[in-house]
Amino acid sequence: MIEIKGLHKSYVTGNNKLHVLKGLDLVIEQGELVSVMGSSGSGKSTLLNVLGILDSYDVGSYKLNDTIMSNLTEKKAAYFRNNMIGFVFQSFNLISFKNAMENVALPLYYQGVGRKKRNKIALDYLDKMGIKDWAEHMPNELSGGQKQRVAIARAMISNPKVILADEPTGALDSATSLEVMDLFREINKSGITIIIVTHEKDISEKTNRIIHLTDGIIESDIILKN
Repeated sequence: MIEIKGLHKSYVTGNNKLHVLKGLDLVIEQGELVSVMGSSGSGKSTLLNVLGILDSYDVGSYKLNDTIMSNLTEKKAAYFRNNMIGFVFQSFNLISFKNAMENVALPLYYQGVGRKKRNKIALDYLDKMGIKDWAEHMPNELSGGQKQRVAIARAMISNPKVILADEPTGALDSATSLEVMDLFREINKSGITIIIVTHEKDISEKTNRIIHLTDGIIESDIILKN
């Protein structure tokens, strides 16, 4: 599903060049539930941005579903993001002036799905997340856990092959964090590959594989028997 070879990524700020990813080799198979850990500056968010085609890389190769992700036009990159990848963020990234149903339906709007149909599908996904009764509520009327369920439903609605989650429990209390991880584990059973960036050990231990980054290299890659 995901194959990275010799991946390097640097950022240039003024006269300084910051080498963030330093020759990563990584394979993640379809259906894996993986966490990526590391201290601030280790490269974990940069890796997620590259995987999500939100950022380019300098040297090496990145294959997603056997297709090389390199020199893509913005239209082609948007196609892969919209059809292959679902995103979940720590800050939820919900649109404040749209209700829960409309937020979930948004990816289908970009795919050209009609309003009535996309809202019906969105309701189905909110139902799967256990918050269908909150479909008409605005984001500021939802708890952190409810917002993250909306965000997860939005990530799933386009039937992605991969869900990328950047600190998805970072803004949640401990009990809600574990509920969200149970949701991810349930989603993963359907065969969707899930990659979670986290700095929380108890969250990483809910996944089946922990990749630990240090200074832009993979320090350890451990398979868990969960």
